[in-house]
Amino acid sequence: MAFVQYWTVLDVILEFAARLTSLRRFFPTEEDEIGAAKALLLLQRIYKLDPKALSQGILPGTKYRSPMSVSDCFRLGQTAHNISDFHHSMLWMKQALRQLNSGEQSPISKVQVLDCLSNVSFQLGDLYRAVDFTHQLLSLDSSHAQARLNLPYFVKLLEEEKAGKLGNGASETKQESVSKDQLKVYESLCRGEGVKLIPQKRKRLFCRYHHGNKTPQLLIAPFKEEDEWDTPHIVRYYDVLSDEEIKRIKEIAKPRLRRSRIFDSASDFVESDEIRVSQSVFLEEEEDPVIGQVNRRIQIITGLSDKTAELLQVTDYGIGGFFGPHLDYFLGPEINSLDIDDIGDRVATFMSYMSNVEAGGATVFPKLGAMFSPKKGTALFWYNLLRSGKGNPLTIHAACPVLVGCKWVSNRWFHERGQEFLRPCGPTEVD
Repeated sequence: MAFVQYWTVLDVILEFAARLTSLRRFFPTEEDEIGAAKALLLLQRIYKLDPKALSQGILPGTKYRSPMSVSDCFRLGQTAHNISDFHHSMLWMKQALRQLNSGEQSPISKVQVLDCLSNVSFQLGDLYRAVDFTHQLLSLDSSHAQARLNLPYFVKLLEEEKAGKLGNGASETKQESVSKDQLKVYESLCRGEGVKLIPQKRKRLFCRYHHGNKTPQLLIAPFKEEDEWDTPHIVRYYDVLSDEEIKRIKEIAKPRLRRSRIFDSASDFVESDEIRVSQSVFLEEEEDPVIGQVNRRIQIITGLSDKTAELLQVTDYGIGGFFGPHLDYFLGPEINSLDIDDIGDRVATFMSYMSNVEAGGATVFPKLGAMFSPKKGTALFWYNLLRSGKGNPLTIHAACPVLVGCKWVSNRWFHERGQEFLRPCGPTEVD
């Protein structure tokens, strides 16, 4: 009887192992884990989230049921350390220590956390804390070999610092400083800080019914148009997409979504990049009547020819999804590599919001100091090129990381060829 029971249990174990093996390809990989950790660190940095609140699942406007364990915090601190983000590594290691001190059980020990805190403090140039954390570590494990080597070294450096023999080591190139300034503007706009929509500018912005080029459709049913910015002129159209159309477009897009890519002029390849974290797909009109229906509506609203327009691109930004500052028009080297002489550069962008976003996900223009929130069914429209045909650098824009919820957008880019009489060139740089 016992022999039969033994084989019954063994059969169950073998069956479970077989199923586990067959499903392993669906499990998150180490790359997935690192990507998720980087997304959390990005959200934390841009939106200045408190690690304690974040570890408890508290985000603006919502609270998740699953808190972060000591292991989660420790792993996040390790990922931050590996990408040289020592500031956030320190914050998450301290949160892990805080949870251990509160009595939380974990396979991660205080010694491991203190070892990392000591190293991170040293990397940040905080020798006082490096010495203190090392002392705490040795009080728990006096035989810790690395700590016993580090302590006299840290103490020596600290004494030299007190004597004024060590410099602060702060040096950066002008290019690095400019890059940090641009990043600072982008991140502050995502938080709603530094927006330059002053009262004087707001007075120059109006709402109206858009009759466009007097087409019969717009004369009978004009679209509501709202000025979002004056120079360059950015407008928002309302009720561009219905809920039914949005639902159908998502149904078509979801099975085919793939990691979004950008064009790299240095390599002449379209490839994924950390500047853009999202999934996207281009949809053709032949796939479903709704695609052609939406494209015709966009063409009517803009009054531009769509003979050289790109396919409708649908993009899904999940939590942490974003697109860093970029231009929609192509620069010189990119134009040569892409060979777009027959259709010209991207003259205009029509971007439709297919969802609301609970928190984050704004569209910002760093050089303008402008921030526009997603509103389901609306669309933003602007020209990327000046009347002279040159690209307008003020149109550099970005998609802020999604903090809570999911962000869906669709884009249609119109190219120069075919617009010669619809948007004539001008002798000046003025749009």
